[in-house]
Amino acid sequence: MAGHRVGVADVQGVWAIMPTPSKPNAEDPNARDTVDLDETTRVVKALIDSGANGILTLGSLGEVATLTWDEKRDFMKALVEVAGGRVPVFGGTSTLSTRTTIDETRAARDIGVDGTMVGPPMWCAPDVPTAVQFYRDLAEACPDMSICIYANPEAFKFEFPRPFWAQVSEIPQVVTAKYLGIGALVPDLNLTKRRIRFLPIDVDYYAAAKIDPEFCTAFWSSGAVCGPNPVIALRDAVAQAKTSGDWSKAEELTGAMAQTYQTLFPQGSFKVFSSYNIPLEKARMDAAGWMKAGPCRPPYNIVPEDYLEGGRESGRRWAKLHKSLA
Repeated sequence: MAGHRVGVADVQGVWAIMPTPSKPNAEDPNARDTVDLDETTRVVKALIDSGANGILTLGSLGEVATLTWDEKRDFMKALVEVAGGRVPVFGGTSTLSTRTTIDETRAARDIGVDGTMVGPPMWCAPDVPTAVQFYRDLAEACPDMSICIYANPEAFKFEFPRPFWAQVSEIPQVVTAKYLGIGALVPDLNLTKRRIRFLPIDVDYYAAAKIDPEFCTAFWSSGAVCGPNPVIALRDAVAQAKTSGDWSKAEELTGAMAQTYQTLFPQGSFKVFSSYNIPLEKARMDAAGWMKAGPCRPPYNIVPEDYLEGGRESGRRWAKLHKSLA
């Protein structure tokens, strides 16, 4: 997307959330150069060839907090080279400070990344003025970089309330947000005057699209790297339903995907899941077999075995669904 800042209108369809594939030694705290760049290249090409519309990387399961800068840089270079401008690529630059986030965002833009997926610094729990000013400062320092707000309240110690959305929607570079749940979708859409393309998770996309068919046109999915067929089919089924009025296929696909998530959340709790989401998601992906996510970097590589097995079962279920839609 060289020479063009990604805007709201460019955020369409399936945005695949990608982990940072790791080499076998990644769990060693003394290891460096742990990114499997060959697998990175293969997966990005396969995602684009399958029909993914965009790629989000270097969030929590992308291990943005545990990669060295050299690893982040080399990973982003591989993403940009393989994508070749065919789809937007957003590389996360969340850090513990505004200055470091600005530095990494500028470097990412120099590499050729189209946007950043970034949450507010969370060493101290931010209030609304602090969080809003963070995004204002980032946008002012990086005016040609599009911003996807990483709205994960567990990760960033911030609830992303409505006054926050009303204010950040006035920042032109803020074009989209990785969004959890749809209970507040209508008021958030109204407050932001639809200037931010909220990205619900794959299993919420059908419901979001029924709420606002014209504006809810994109979603995020970490399941895409467990096998992209279900989310590509969902995208197309929703698009067809908007024309035909028959939402049954989209509803059926959503239900099938929801079945795969049943074992992913320990004790059925998103809060518990959030304490282990990196190893659980990578276990899910490795068990699905579509990509090789590899081991987690420390310290987030310790997790109860029964939780891991739940992640693996989720991956096996997704793999079966992916195969059925081949």
